[in-house]
Amino acid sequence: MKKILFLFLIIGVASCKNNSDSQTSKAQEGRKMPIENAKGFSIIKFEGYSLLSVNRPWPEAKDDFVYLLKEKNAEIPEDLKFDQEVEIPVQKIVVTSTTHIPALEALDEENTLMGFPGLNYISSEKTRALIDKDSISELGQNENINTEVLIDLSPDVVVGFAINASNKSFETIQKTGIPVVYNGDWTELTPLGKAEWIKFFGALYGKQEKAEEIFQNIKSEYNAAKELAKSAGSQPKVISGSMYNDQWYMPYGNSWQAQFIKDANANYLYSETRGDGSLSLSFESVLEKAEDAQFWISTGQFTSYEQLFNESDHYKRFKAVQNKNVYSVSLSKGATGGIIFYELGPHRPDLILKDLITIFHPEILEDHDPVFYKALN
Repeated sequence: MKKILFLFLIIGVASCKNNSDSQTSKAQEGRKMPIENAKGFSIIKFEGYSLLSVNRPWPEAKDDFVYLLKEKNAEIPEDLKFDQEVEIPVQKIVVTSTTHIPALEALDEENTLMGFPGLNYISSEKTRALIDKDSISELGQNENINTEVLIDLSPDVVVGFAINASNKSFETIQKTGIPVVYNGDWTELTPLGKAEWIKFFGALYGKQEKAEEIFQNIKSEYNAAKELAKSAGSQPKVISGSMYNDQWYMPYGNSWQAQFIKDANANYLYSETRGDGSLSLSFESVLEKAEDAQFWISTGQFTSYEQLFNESDHYKRFKAVQNKNVYSVSLSKGATGGIIFYELGPHRPDLILKDLITIFHPEILEDHDPVFYKALN
């Protein structure tokens, strides 16, 4: 009888241990949040906290950055490894790229913005109203942030933009205990990949569901416009970029800019090229290949044909110039001169695509008013 009772005790203890192990295992299992198009970040959500991993904050980054996004009083495993800790939802934030502004506004969190380097670059009317009320502090330049002002603001987090690992301002900020979280939206190679970084901000504010809804709406609009463009009866030839110091710079064929042209059902004449950054070509080679292109888009800083011809009379040899089919994003500016395309464009690729479809196939989207691309004056 004693042996039987002892056996039951052993089974009971083993059963309790197994249940305990199972519960521990279950508690430590995270749910990977859906990231469909972006390649540069991932989010794993746990009970009371999330792990945000950024694997490409700049093109040559060698290591992932892992950020712990922790709700107040959440229990965190002792052996958890991460680079920076941020308490969420964020109440006060500093961002360092205009591409971050539309995400804050879409999530109704622009009032949490405490400081920004280069306020004149911000174009959004909503955020400019806060700037006019002195609710947002000027922090100098991104390469040389005024760390004293930033530290006095005491933000919960600084969302950093960097082209490489060398940024002394961010190092100084982190030493004070203010976490710096890198955002790499600009390294994405597809339009929808850039737009999906709103989920990065959704995680900081505990608004993952709202961020998901916003992205899905943008993606749906983008894909609908793309399908509509396929009905066009022609596929016009297109060139892009402009001359600078005797070289013509234009996007590679695997760039996000080239993807827009393709999705607008047009023939980008350099679609076969591959690389990072921009193509650098001689004027003669571009003229030889693209003299008869029907459209020329994104002409750099030019806003008028007069400016174009003052730079070079040779531009007149292009068919797109002769037919007044030259378009630039530099005509759409905010109140202080910031170009709206560089701020809002990455967040709203659906609007960029509709602009281009309206240019290449005006019969398809007759009711769309251009947001970014305007014909030269």
